[in-house]
Parts: sequence; C-alpha cells; structure tokens
Amino acid sequence: MIEIAQPHDSLFKILLSSPETAGALLRERLPPEVVTLLAPEPPQLIDGTFIEEHLRPCYSDRLFQARTITDKPVLFYVLIEHKSYRDDRVGWQFFRGISSFLEQKTREDKNWQRLPAVLPLLVYHGEREWRSSNEFLNLIDADAAMHPWLVNFRFTVVDLGPIPDRDLSRHAHLRVGLMVLKYGTRDPETQMAALEEIISTLLETPELQWSVLFYMLTTFPQLDETSVRQIVRRIKPEEEPNMMSIFAQEHFAKGRQEGRQEGRQEGRQEGEAASLRRLLQRRFGPLPEWATTRIAQADIAILETWTDRVLDAKTLEEALAPRN
Repeated sequence: MIEIAQPHDSLFKILLSSPETAGALLRERLPPEVVTLLAPEPPQLIDGTFIEEHLRPCYSDRLFQARTITDKPVLFYVLIEHKSYRDDRVGWQFFRGISSFLEQKTREDKNWQRLPAVLPLLVYHGEREWRSSNEFLNLIDADAAMHPWLVNFRFTVVDLGPIPDRDLSRHAHLRVGLMVLKYGTRDPETQMAALEEIISTLLETPELQWSVLFYMLTTFPQLDETSVRQIVRRIKPEEEPNMMSIFAQEHFAKGRQEGRQEGRQEGRQEGEAASLRRLLQRRFGPLPEWATTRIAQADIAILETWTDRVLDAKTLEEALAPRN
C-alpha cells in the first residue's frame, strides 16, 4: 500500500521495480548513442537509496545495473524530483548519489582497478517547465578558462509536463505510471480533466490499478467517494466492496494526519495568544473587548510581532497596531 506521507516516492518505486518497465524508461529516454550500446537484457535493480534522509520528501532514486554490447558494466542512476518547481541544484544531488555509490563499491572491492560508468537521468514532474542547465559544471563558480580541468557531467532530463500523454511511453505500465505522476502535481481542475484518459490507460494495466488508484486518492483532492466508486466499477467491479473499504480507511488516515497538523498549529496559536494576553495585562491592565477580539483573530506571525512590541509600546493601541 502507498504511504500517505510519500505517495510520489512509493508509486515511483513500485513502477520501476519491474526490470521491463525500468528498461523501457531507459531505452526511450536516454540519448540514442547510449541506447545503441545497451545489451538486450533488462537492467537489474540495485537495492538501497543514496539520498540523505532530510531530502527524501523532495527526491526518490533508483539505481540500475546493465551491460553493454561490448560487455562492459554500466549503471543508471535515476532521480525523480517531487517538488512543484524545478531545483537548479539537482546536479549536486546527482554528484552526491553517484559519489556515495562509488565509495561503497570501492570499500567492498579493495582491489578495484577501474570504476563502472554511472549515467544520471532525472524524471521531473513539477508543474513549472524545466529550464535549468543539465550540466554539473553550471553549479561551479569558475572562469571559463578553468572549465576543462573541473569535474563535469551531463544528465538526461525527462520533463513530463510538456510531453503529450499518449507519448509518455510506448510501454503501457510506464505510460500510466508517468501519466499519474505528471498530474499528481497539477491543479485539481487539470487533474479531473485528465481523469478519463487515466482510466482508459488503467484498463490496459490491471497490475497497476490498485497502486495508481491509491496514489490518486492522496494527490487528487477532488477525487471523492462517488468518483472513486465510478472508477472502480469501470476497471474492476468485482473489487468494489473491498476497494471502497480501503478508500474509507485511507481518507480516515489522511484526515487524522491533517487533523494532527492543524491541532499542533492551533495549539501553538492559542499558546502565543495566551502569552500575549498575560504580558499586555501586566503592562496595561485589564484588556478591553476590542483587544481580546483582535488577539483571537490574529495568526501566529502577527501574535509574535505584537509580543515583541509589548516592552517598547507606550499604549495598548500601539502594541496591537497592524504590521507595517
């Protein structure tokens, strides 16, 4: 089941857990001169991640191993970026990930002579079009004359946004997976407009139906119970009772998670308001109704601003004046 906190990560990993699907992504999106060198066998997944824990909400990674027709090892480090906007520093993440893998490999093989080739590929499904450089050297602040002696590499960028849905892949599983990832970061109206195309593609890929539907439950906010029931009846009607039960559990869990977040926010806001009232009462005496009302309606940022003013303000009106 897809985790609510990391739906993009979970679907991406499920999608590329199949060697055939991973192979389709690499063969369709890598430069042709690289693809012509690949042996016909599908790539093999190497377990593990090379992303630091604090960056995992922003990125997911997959590392695949293959061989060339000249019998050389080659690895493909695939990143997917989950931000709604592009990150100009993604080259640094590639550098860190590839370096971590090579360090691990040299620790395991003390007698190594040559390192394997590792080719990077970025899958980007943010709402804004990718317009950043795909060269690591772009991150280095150096004069052009130094460039030939600096570390550099290029990475392939697959920006899902501009690609028409039908052209996302010739492989059915990859096409539906990339399609829902593409719309998972779009506005609700765009998501619902694409729903019919997604359902049609899902009918061709029964193995992914559950995973895709779970993903949509957490990323398509306008997908209500009625919509889910209609989708299930079209793609797998015999599973309707079970699926709707899971739908209810997922929405309960999501609502509980959101409720906890709201509760923490409300608790902090109430605490700030109570502290401010005590400080104001000590400074200016009992608070009039207009003051308590203004405090009750303020957000945390304004409450913090007013708290900072208490010691310097000459009057209650000055302490609770709107921010400039």
